[in-house]
Amino acid sequence: MRVLVSDKLAKEGLAILEKEKQLQVDVQTELKPEELKKIIKDYDALVVRSGTKVTKEIIQAAKKLKIIGRAGVGVDNVDVEAASRQGIVVMNTPGGNTISTAEHTLSMILALARSIPQAHWSLRQGRWDRKKFMGMELYGKSLGIIGLGRIGAEVAKRAMSFGMKILAYDPYLRLERAQALQVESVTLEQLLKNADYISVHTPLVEETKHLISDKEINLMKKGVRIINCARGGIIDEQALLKGIQSGKVAGCALDVFEKEPPQQSSLLQQENVVATPHLGASTEEAQVNVAIDIAKQVCDGLLGRGMCNAVNVPCISAETSALIKPYINLAEKLGSLASQLCKGRIQRLRIEYRGEISTYETALMSAACIKGLLQPFLGETVNYVNAQVLAKERGITVEEAKIEKIENYNNLICLVAKTDKEESAVWGTVFGKEDARIVKINKFHVETHPLGYLLVIKNRDLPGVVGDIGTLLGKNKINIAEMTFGREKPGGEAISVLNVDSVIPEQVLEQMRKAKNIFDAKLIRL
Repeated sequence: MRVLVSDKLAKEGLAILEKEKQLQVDVQTELKPEELKKIIKDYDALVVRSGTKVTKEIIQAAKKLKIIGRAGVGVDNVDVEAASRQGIVVMNTPGGNTISTAEHTLSMILALARSIPQAHWSLRQGRWDRKKFMGMELYGKSLGIIGLGRIGAEVAKRAMSFGMKILAYDPYLRLERAQALQVESVTLEQLLKNADYISVHTPLVEETKHLISDKEINLMKKGVRIINCARGGIIDEQALLKGIQSGKVAGCALDVFEKEPPQQSSLLQQENVVATPHLGASTEEAQVNVAIDIAKQVCDGLLGRGMCNAVNVPCISAETSALIKPYINLAEKLGSLASQLCKGRIQRLRIEYRGEISTYETALMSAACIKGLLQPFLGETVNYVNAQVLAKERGITVEEAKIEKIENYNNLICLVAKTDKEESAVWGTVFGKEDARIVKINKFHVETHPLGYLLVIKNRDLPGVVGDIGTLLGKNKINIAEMTFGREKPGGEAISVLNVDSVIPEQVLEQMRKAKNIFDAKLIRL
């Protein structure tokens, strides 16, 4: 397998890639977009930093590509949606530059509080303006942190050592986590109204673009100071400029910009603005860390040793993976079964996790359900990465429910697929460590292994029906491996599920459907 490294990567990371005998590593930096587009078709993985723009056009030309590895946190230079649609895993390294960026943020806060760059420049001009550069202590001030992830948490720890009070806004922040970090969890409005300093540490996504704009700045204290070492675009630069010029914002420190490099930016002309050219991760240690991390992740992903830090596919720990792997396989089989049993166009899929399995991370199981649902029609074009995207494109609504209460089984996965014609439900569980079974189809209790070919027959519960089925299959040299039955009541509607060893020709299925007391017969391929 071939790996292309298109941006400068620390030698420690390259050494890890080159050590794998199954990988051929090519380093070609500073490629023009048309050059990258021309050669990318030959590669299984692409490793980049921020220099290479992995556009939709380049991704569409990547016929073999399985992984795009970004040595760094942000993936805004990668068209993640296009990669997902094509089934390409996009990885980043969120932990490699955590300390570097947190330290840079504190450096910016200190520089802003004491006007260090401005005082330095004044002194170089031969002036001794001590009164002009009167500073402000951090002790006793409130620091509002928007986004308390890895970097935000490290900033909080360091700021507390200066005696600052930490106000944190993060919609995914659990109260227990806030208490452990000794920060006060608040709403965004509370943070904006009460913080003396505000630092943003969120990714740039649709929901966070211009998260701070005119409305938010109007809510802030007069004299607030704003810091952004995360991503350009989280703060509306025009709104920030107005805030500075009006005096509402006493100053700002920016390491990132909406357009990089910023050209003729009015913000950079303001005396109370401290700015650096995207240096948050620019330490020797951080560059080595992210290179090592992405190299290991790409090797593991290509060589089947697991996925880590994939931004477009659920990632789980090795321990959890071992526990739920049988359920991932079961979920995919249930999705395929539900899809093949249904008549009509699928409109909605409801996935229920019941019992102990509901307490685990279920994202990968849900992806497996959707993959199984779509695969009978889309074949190998659907995988765990693009399943959600493909379902959304086809107007399929996916719902998920978790029910901890245990009923007949310790663990159950239930899929309910609704089409424009009918609704079909299938249930499955795992006995022991990996003995997967289908235990219910619609209203009928059954017990069958989700393997190979399943013959699912709707029939009337009368003597001789099963015998006739066996005779017909025997005449056509089709061997029955297993057989299970379910019924509502004696003599009523019933279901027969047979595991068979080979494909059943359509003419045999049609002959079966025409038999007395048989309503339908379907061959399911699992």
